[in-house]
Amino acid sequence: MELAEKKLEKNAPIDQAFIDSMEASLLKLKAEIVDNLIASSKDFKEIVEGMDPKDLADVASDDIDRKMIEAIGTAELKRLKLIDSTITRMKQGKYGLCIKCGKRIPQERLQALPYALMCIDCKTEEERRNR
Repeated sequence: MELAEKKLEKNAPIDQAFIDSMEASLLKLKAEIVDNLIASSKDFKEIVEGMDPKDLADVASDDIDRKMIEAIGTAELKRLKLIDSTITRMKQGKYGLCIKCGKRIPQERLQALPYALMCIDCKTEEERRNR
């Protein structure tokens, strides 16, 4: 394959079927995280049981009160926020574009980490700076 063809392929829009499958995976992952939190945390279970069922899907999107943050834990809260951010980017047509450089994130990376917001180069650079 010629260099010009490889460049076009790298910048080609992501297939809608791929985006749809990634969205389904993200929604399933979000539900699993919430279910695991309900099963493992009495406080979280009490909070969720007091919610309207339609609000359950938005539990990580809405303003989360202090008690819920304590029940969730920072790692799971971060994952839920990344998932919500990614779903928003899908709706905006920005899924698969690095938030730092704007380049296309390889589909292999998105399959491994569906809520990846940065390409490998930008993520590596960020991690080096944060050491």
